[in-house]
Amino acid sequence: MNVAISNTSDKPIYQQIFEQISAQILKGEIEVGFSLPPIRQAAKELRVSIITVKKAWEELEHNGLINTVTGKGCFVADISTHNMLEKRNEMILIQMTEDVAYYKSLGLTFDEVVELMKKVY
Repeated sequence: MNVAISNTSDKPIYQQIFEQISAQILKGEIEVGFSLPPIRQAAKELRVSIITVKKAWEELEHNGLINTVTGKGCFVADISTHNMLEKRNEMILIQMTEDVAYYKSLGLTFDEVVELMKKVY
């Protein structure tokens, strides 16, 4: 598990943690059954508050990416390849919906967004 926190990002720290760990799970970099570090340990290693890590872990569980076993910890959920692709696409659509709303608020047209996306991609 590799997480890099940016204090200059507009995204909350818990969101940064959630996005990075979820991406690693969905790409298979973190395997099924992997035990995430306890919340206190992760908070200490990342130099963030316990509440921040707890919120990231809750988001991971809410999205079906980890399971919590009382008294044992949090483990990467057993997600089939098909379900993993569905989960990835669902998360992408959520992010894209937020992004498109922002682009619309700036007055960009669909074609302008596509052209900018081509430059970035």
